[in-house]
Amino acid sequence: MEEKGKIDLNIKDGIAVITFSHPKSNSLPGELLRNLAKTIEEAGNNYSAKVILLQSEGQKAFCAGASFDELISIKTFEEGKKFFMGFGLVINAMRKCPKIIIGKIQGKAVGGGVGLASAVDYAFAHKSASVKLSEFALGIGPFVVGPAVQRKIGLSAFSQMSIDSDWYDSDWALSKGLFNKVFDTKEELNGEAQAFAEKLAELSPEAAFEMKRIFWQGCEDWDLMLEKRAEISGRLVLSNYTRNYINQFKKD
Repeated sequence: MEEKGKIDLNIKDGIAVITFSHPKSNSLPGELLRNLAKTIEEAGNNYSAKVILLQSEGQKAFCAGASFDELISIKTFEEGKKFFMGFGLVINAMRKCPKIIIGKIQGKAVGGGVGLASAVDYAFAHKSASVKLSEFALGIGPFVVGPAVQRKIGLSAFSQMSIDSDWYDSDWALSKGLFNKVFDTKEELNGEAQAFAEKLAELSPEAAFEMKRIFWQGCEDWDLMLEKRAEISGRLVLSNYTRNYINQFKKD
Protein backbone atom coordinates (compact mmCIF):
# COMPACT_ATOMS: atom_id res chain seq x y z
CA MET A 1 0.00 0.00 0.00
CA GLU A 2 1.47 3.35 -1.02
CA GLU A 3 2.10 5.96 1.67
CA LYS A 4 -0.30 8.44 0.08
CA GLY A 5 -2.90 5.79 -0.60
CA LYS A 6 -4.17 4.58 -3.94
CA ILE A 7 -7.27 3.81 -5.98
CA ASP A 8 -7.49 0.64 -8.09
CA LEU A 9 -10.06 -0.10 -10.78
CA ASN A 10 -10.47 -3.60 -12.18
CA ILE A 11 -13.22 -4.43 -14.68
CA LYS A 12 -13.97 -8.07 -15.40
CA ASP A 13 -17.12 -9.86 -16.56
CA GLY A 14 -19.18 -6.69 -16.29
CA ILE A 15 -18.14 -5.94 -12.68
CA ALA A 16 -16.06 -2.83 -11.99
CA VAL A 17 -14.27 -3.31 -8.66
CA ILE A 18 -13.02 -0.04 -7.17
CA THR A 19 -10.65 -0.46 -4.24
CA PHE A 20 -9.33 2.46 -2.20
CA SER A 21 -6.56 2.18 0.36
CA HIS A 22 -4.49 4.27 2.73
CA PRO A 23 -1.98 3.13 5.38
CA LYS A 24 -3.82 5.05 8.10
CA SER A 25 -7.01 2.99 8.41
CA ASN A 26 -8.07 3.79 4.85
CA SER A 27 -8.50 7.47 5.65
CA LEU A 28 -9.11 9.83 2.74
CA PRO A 29 -6.81 12.78 2.00
CA GLY A 30 -8.04 15.35 -0.52
CA GLU A 31 -6.05 14.00 -3.47
CA LEU A 32 -7.31 10.47 -2.85
CA LEU A 33 -10.90 11.73 -2.65
CA ARG A 34 -10.60 13.43 -6.02
CA ASN A 35 -9.04 10.34 -7.56
CA LEU A 36 -11.86 8.23 -6.14
CA ALA A 37 -14.48 10.56 -7.63
CA LYS A 38 -12.77 10.39 -11.04
CA THR A 39 -12.54 6.60 -10.86
CA ILE A 40 -16.25 6.28 -10.07
CA GLU A 41 -17.03 8.52 -13.05
CA GLU A 42 -14.70 6.46 -15.25
CA ALA A 43 -16.37 3.20 -14.24
CA GLY A 44 -19.80 4.72 -14.69
CA ASN A 45 -18.96 5.76 -18.25
CA ASN A 46 -17.28 2.47 -19.18
CA TYR A 47 -19.56 0.42 -21.41
CA SER A 48 -18.04 -2.88 -20.28
CA ALA A 49 -18.93 -2.17 -16.64
CA LYS A 50 -22.49 -3.15 -15.76
CA VAL A 51 -22.27 -2.83 -11.98
CA ILE A 52 -19.75 -1.30 -9.55
CA LEU A 53 -18.40 -2.88 -6.37
CA LEU A 54 -16.81 -0.34 -4.00
CA GLN A 55 -14.47 -1.64 -1.31
CA SER A 56 -11.38 -0.75 0.67
CA GLU A 57 -8.19 -2.72 1.16
CA GLY A 58 -7.40 -4.87 4.17
CA GLN A 59 -9.40 -6.72 6.80
CA LYS A 60 -9.78 -3.97 9.40
CA ALA A 61 -11.27 -0.47 9.00
CA PHE A 62 -13.40 0.25 5.95
CA CYS A 63 -12.68 3.97 6.11
CA ALA A 64 -11.46 6.29 8.88
CA GLY A 65 -12.85 9.34 7.11
CA ALA A 66 -10.92 12.58 6.81
CA SER A 67 -7.15 12.58 7.13
CA PHE A 68 -6.23 14.26 10.43
CA ASP A 69 -2.78 15.05 9.05
CA GLU A 70 -4.38 17.03 6.27
CA LEU A 71 -7.01 18.62 8.51
CA ILE A 72 -4.41 20.09 10.84
CA SER A 73 -2.42 21.43 7.88
CA ILE A 74 -5.35 23.54 6.61
CA LYS A 75 -4.49 27.23 7.03
CA THR A 76 -7.11 29.09 5.00
CA PHE A 77 -10.83 28.96 4.31
CA GLU A 78 -10.14 28.15 0.66
CA GLU A 79 -7.97 25.17 1.61
CA GLY A 80 -10.65 23.95 4.01
CA LYS A 81 -13.44 24.25 1.49
CA LYS A 82 -11.37 22.43 -1.15
CA PHE A 83 -10.62 19.58 1.23
CA PHE A 84 -14.20 19.00 2.35
CA MET A 85 -15.48 19.40 -1.19
CA GLY A 86 -13.52 16.24 -1.94
CA PHE A 87 -16.18 14.29 -0.06
CA GLY A 88 -18.83 16.21 -1.97
CA LEU A 89 -17.25 15.25 -5.28
CA VAL A 90 -17.25 11.56 -4.35
CA ILE A 91 -20.87 11.60 -3.15
CA ASN A 92 -21.99 13.45 -6.28
CA ALA A 93 -20.07 11.02 -8.48
CA MET A 94 -21.91 8.15 -6.81
CA ARG A 95 -25.22 9.97 -7.13
CA LYS A 96 -24.77 10.65 -10.85
CA CYS A 97 -23.26 7.27 -11.70
CA PRO A 98 -25.60 5.39 -14.09
CA LYS A 99 -24.57 2.02 -12.64
CA ILE A 100 -25.75 0.35 -9.43
CA ILE A 101 -23.01 0.67 -6.79
CA ILE A 102 -22.61 -2.13 -4.26
CA GLY A 103 -20.66 -1.33 -1.10
CA LYS A 104 -18.61 -3.93 0.75
CA ILE A 105 -18.06 -2.65 4.29
CA GLN A 106 -15.61 -5.02 5.96
CA GLY A 107 -14.90 -2.95 9.08
CA LYS A 108 -15.48 0.27 10.97
CA ALA A 109 -16.52 3.43 9.17
CA VAL A 110 -16.04 6.91 10.58
CA GLY A 111 -17.23 10.30 9.31
CA GLY A 112 -16.64 10.37 5.59
CA GLY A 113 -16.57 6.58 5.60
CA VAL A 114 -20.18 6.60 6.77
CA GLY A 115 -20.90 8.98 3.91
CA LEU A 116 -19.48 6.49 1.41
CA ALA A 117 -21.48 3.63 2.94
CA SER A 118 -24.62 5.79 2.72
CA ALA A 119 -24.10 6.77 -0.91
CA VAL A 120 -23.85 3.23 -2.29
CA ASP A 121 -27.07 1.72 -3.61
CA TYR A 122 -26.77 -1.57 -1.71
CA ALA A 123 -24.47 -2.26 1.23
CA PHE A 124 -23.06 -5.58 2.41
CA ALA A 125 -21.26 -5.42 5.76
CA HIS A 126 -19.34 -7.52 8.25
CA LYS A 127 -20.65 -7.68 11.82
CA SER A 128 -17.61 -5.69 12.99
CA ALA A 129 -18.61 -2.73 10.80
CA SER A 130 -19.59 -0.23 13.48
CA VAL A 131 -20.27 3.32 12.30
CA LYS A 132 -19.60 6.72 13.83
CA LEU A 133 -20.09 10.37 12.88
CA SER A 134 -17.30 12.04 14.83
CA GLU A 135 -17.40 15.48 13.24
CA PHE A 136 -19.44 17.29 15.92
CA ALA A 137 -16.96 16.18 18.58
CA LEU A 138 -14.23 17.77 16.43
CA GLY A 139 -16.11 21.05 16.35
CA ILE A 140 -17.10 20.68 12.69
CA GLY A 141 -20.26 18.64 12.12
CA PRO A 142 -21.10 16.13 9.35
CA PHE A 143 -22.21 18.83 6.93
CA VAL A 144 -20.96 17.41 3.63
CA VAL A 145 -21.69 13.71 4.19
CA GLY A 146 -24.87 14.51 6.13
CA PRO A 147 -27.25 14.68 3.15
CA ALA A 148 -26.22 11.20 2.00
CA VAL A 149 -26.55 9.76 5.50
CA GLN A 150 -29.90 11.45 6.14
CA ARG A 151 -31.24 10.28 2.78
CA LYS A 152 -30.39 6.69 3.69
CA ILE A 153 -31.39 6.43 7.37
CA GLY A 154 -33.76 9.36 7.92
CA LEU A 155 -33.50 12.60 9.87
CA SER A 156 -34.11 11.09 13.32
CA ALA A 157 -31.33 8.48 13.10
CA PHE A 158 -28.99 10.95 11.41
CA SER A 159 -29.61 13.47 14.21
CA GLN A 160 -28.85 10.78 16.78
CA MET A 161 -25.56 9.86 15.11
CA SER A 162 -24.57 13.49 14.67
CA ILE A 163 -25.28 14.68 18.22
CA ASP A 164 -24.16 11.56 20.07
CA SER A 165 -20.80 10.99 18.37
CA ASP A 166 -20.53 7.42 19.61
CA TRP A 167 -20.14 4.06 17.92
CA TYR A 168 -23.24 2.34 16.53
CA ASP A 169 -22.91 -1.35 15.79
CA SER A 170 -23.75 -3.16 12.58
CA ASP A 171 -27.11 -4.37 13.92
CA TRP A 172 -28.14 -0.75 14.49
CA ALA A 173 -26.95 0.18 11.01
CA LEU A 174 -28.89 -2.74 9.54
CA SER A 175 -32.06 -1.76 11.40
CA LYS A 176 -31.84 1.81 10.08
CA GLY A 177 -31.27 0.76 6.46
CA LEU A 178 -27.66 1.92 6.23
CA PHE A 179 -26.63 -1.70 5.67
CA ASN A 180 -28.77 -4.12 3.68
CA LYS A 181 -27.12 -7.37 4.80
CA VAL A 182 -24.65 -8.19 7.59
CA PHE A 183 -22.46 -11.30 7.72
CA ASP A 184 -20.66 -13.10 10.54
CA THR A 185 -17.51 -13.91 8.56
CA LYS A 186 -15.40 -12.08 6.01
CA GLU A 187 -15.63 -15.13 3.75
CA GLU A 188 -19.43 -14.86 3.69
CA LEU A 189 -19.22 -11.12 3.07
CA ASN A 190 -16.83 -11.50 0.15
CA GLY A 191 -18.72 -14.39 -1.40
CA GLU A 192 -22.18 -12.85 -1.13
CA ALA A 193 -21.04 -9.45 -2.41
CA GLN A 194 -19.37 -11.07 -5.42
CA ALA A 195 -22.38 -13.29 -6.16
CA PHE A 196 -24.73 -10.30 -5.93
CA ALA A 197 -22.53 -8.26 -8.27
CA GLU A 198 -22.47 -11.15 -10.75
CA LYS A 199 -26.27 -11.33 -10.66
CA LEU A 200 -26.71 -7.60 -11.22
CA ALA A 201 -24.17 -7.63 -14.07
CA GLU A 202 -26.57 -9.88 -16.00
CA LEU A 203 -29.52 -7.49 -15.67
CA SER A 204 -30.58 -4.63 -17.92
CA PRO A 205 -28.22 -1.62 -17.73
CA GLU A 206 -30.99 0.60 -19.06
CA ALA A 207 -33.27 -0.45 -16.20
CA ALA A 208 -30.45 0.11 -13.70
CA PHE A 209 -29.94 3.63 -15.05
CA GLU A 210 -33.62 4.47 -14.72
CA MET A 211 -33.76 3.04 -11.19
CA LYS A 212 -30.76 5.12 -10.17
CA ARG A 213 -32.63 8.24 -11.30
CA ILE A 214 -35.56 7.27 -9.10
CA PHE A 215 -33.38 6.36 -6.12
CA TRP A 216 -31.77 9.82 -6.15
CA GLN A 217 -34.84 11.82 -7.11
CA GLY A 218 -34.97 15.12 -5.28
CA CYS A 219 -31.18 15.40 -4.98
CA GLU A 220 -30.60 17.31 -8.21
CA ASP A 221 -29.40 20.41 -6.34
CA TRP A 222 -26.60 18.58 -4.50
CA ASP A 223 -23.78 20.05 -6.62
CA LEU A 224 -24.47 23.48 -5.17
CA MET A 225 -25.75 22.30 -1.80
CA LEU A 226 -22.68 20.19 -0.99
CA GLU A 227 -20.43 23.06 -2.02
CA LYS A 228 -22.25 25.29 0.49
CA ARG A 229 -21.87 22.58 3.13
CA ALA A 230 -18.13 22.36 2.37
CA GLU A 231 -17.89 26.09 3.00
CA ILE A 232 -19.34 25.61 6.49
CA SER A 233 -16.81 22.87 7.29
CA GLY A 234 -14.02 24.89 5.70
CA ARG A 235 -14.74 27.75 8.06
CA LEU A 236 -15.18 25.67 11.20
CA VAL A 237 -12.00 23.62 10.69
CA LEU A 238 -10.02 26.83 11.31
CA SER A 239 -11.52 27.33 14.77
CA ASN A 240 -9.33 27.10 17.86
CA TYR A 241 -11.60 24.38 19.23
CA THR A 242 -11.06 22.09 16.25
CA ARG A 243 -7.34 22.71 15.97
CA ASN A 244 -6.83 22.06 19.69
CA TYR A 245 -8.92 18.89 19.49
CA ILE A 246 -6.94 17.48 16.56
CA ASN A 247 -3.59 18.37 18.13
CA GLN A 248 -4.57 16.66 21.38
CA PHE A 249 -5.88 13.62 19.50
CA LYS A 250 -2.59 13.25 17.62
CA LYS A 251 -0.65 13.51 20.89
CA ASP A 252 -2.77 10.81 22.49
